Amino acid sequence: MLKVGLTGGIGAGKSEVSRLLVERGAVLIDADRIAREVVAPGTPGLAAVVEAFGADVLAADGSLDRPKLGSIVFADPEKLAVLNSIVHPLVGARSRALESAADENAVVVHDVPLLTENGLAPLYDVVVVVDASPETQLDRLVRLRGMTEDDARARMAAQATREKRREIADIVIDNDVPLEDLRRRVTDVWDELVRRAGAPRDASQASRSSSQASQE
Repeated sequence: MLKVGLTGGIGAGKSEVSRLLVERGAVLIDADRIAREVVAPGTPGLAAVVEAFGADVLAADGSLDRPKLGSIVFADPEKLAVLNSIVHPLVGARSRALESAADENAVVVHDVPLLTENGLAPLYDVVVVVDASPETQLDRLVRLRGMTEDDARARMAAQATREKRREIADIVIDNDVPLEDLRRRVTDVWDELVRRAGAPRDASQASRSSSQASQE
């Protein structure tokens, strides 16, 4: 099994890259999806969030009002840290359970938005960073997701810088490109991941630092 950490700034296009990798045969473990599951109605995770932030973060149907909570935590680093301390251990436990169920020869891609921020790179055999300029990120968040510019900038500022993400990358996927170019790049990356999955584990680990420049 090859464990791949996939990350990128908000609006960089990580979800599209993960979709393309799944098309090519990857097993996807989506931290965002799991993060929603662990705070679903009736879960201990949601109870802990309400205890920390109050019942105002609940929607009328008793589910978590994610936009409301987001507007609170992304403007306050201390509150964001509190939320992360609740959600991240739950996401980690569920991710490990899903990974253990995958085939021993699989390429398992962990889609982890805050991989850089939480120092998680050592957990993976390969770290893939989807990279886009801040201008591209901002445009996508405002134009495609309907965020206000202030909200988009606050969410971008709450994450690691572009430079910090690239520092921990073994492979960088440039997503300031047309979709067809992105597809070709993902195909090349997939071929490399399959190659590493078939290599002896110690050889795969040793190739991390030497391959970064060529993959960029």
